[in-house]
Amino acid sequence: MKYFRTLLGKDIRLMRSGRFFLVSLGFLILYTFYVNFGYVRFMDTQIYNVYLYDPAGTQERTSALVRRVSSKEAFDRALYQDANSVGINAAAGDIQIVLYGGTEKADRHRADYALSLLQPAAPYTAGDVGLYTPEEKARREITCELLFFEISAVGFLGIAAVLFKEKGMGVIRVHAVLPLQENLFLLSKLILFLLSDLVFAVLLTILNLGVSAAMPILPAILFQTALLSLIMALTGLVCALLLKDFRQFTLVYLLIAIFAATPVFLSANTAVKLDWIGLHPFYHIYMGLKNAYFGISASSPFYYWGIASMIAVLYAGVHQLFRREMGKEAA
Repeated sequence: MKYFRTLLGKDIRLMRSGRFFLVSLGFLILYTFYVNFGYVRFMDTQIYNVYLYDPAGTQERTSALVRRVSSKEAFDRALYQDANSVGINAAAGDIQIVLYGGTEKADRHRADYALSLLQPAAPYTAGDVGLYTPEEKARREITCELLFFEISAVGFLGIAAVLFKEKGMGVIRVHAVLPLQENLFLLSKLILFLLSDLVFAVLLTILNLGVSAAMPILPAILFQTALLSLIMALTGLVCALLLKDFRQFTLVYLLIAIFAATPVFLSANTAVKLDWIGLHPFYHIYMGLKNAYFGISASSPFYYWGIASMIAVLYAGVHQLFRREMGKEAA
């Protein structure tokens, strides 16, 4: 136990000397300012403008929110200048919806909203759909994305950087001749990086969602964060033990960022849908974290069995690679 505490203290000093905690604090401040003073304001879009071209005056009971235009040229110009708006062309007698296409779901909402303004039974007021306001939904989504990026990218780099530094200092060579279990060496790093990721998740969630909104969902968020943290830490250790130096590792990091994280963000948050994304393990991990932010119940048991198996395989691989590295150092 004393040796384990010594390892933890050594790792903390290495992380502190490598400015790991300072970098994490910097990212926390940056993410918080971005969410509260950038992203939320940018996503605060106004309701769609609706323009009506009705030269024959067939639409008499339209809502006051409808903007009538007097000519086809003015109608086209209004849609061109306000690309998110919806146009209703009633010149030919039939109602025609005119809009610049976006995603299929959003286009249906825009068209339905425009049609609802033609013959309103009562004054129209927009209402919230679902449990969260648009701002609350935006805060939860972007906080989830930033946390996923922080752990899968920054944390992944951090644990590899610490191990590469220890290899250069000869720490593994010293450990190879000590009559102690190599599991302690690995567990000290996993526990330390896991704790730092959990603290980061708590602070980021509270700062962006608020205490009252964060507290009910924090247990689920921390559980999903722990799963992702362990997977990325073990993956970082595997890469650090397989590769010769940190320059080779940066190339692997870019490949992981491009081929692992990018498809996940595209499929989960944009109109781009990849048929094979269900086979991508990080997609399910990301969706587990996202579901936690929205208070959705846990995934199926197969998800947790899969994650547990992945962690077990990665740890066994790290253990074997570390023993091989100790053998090389002791030779």
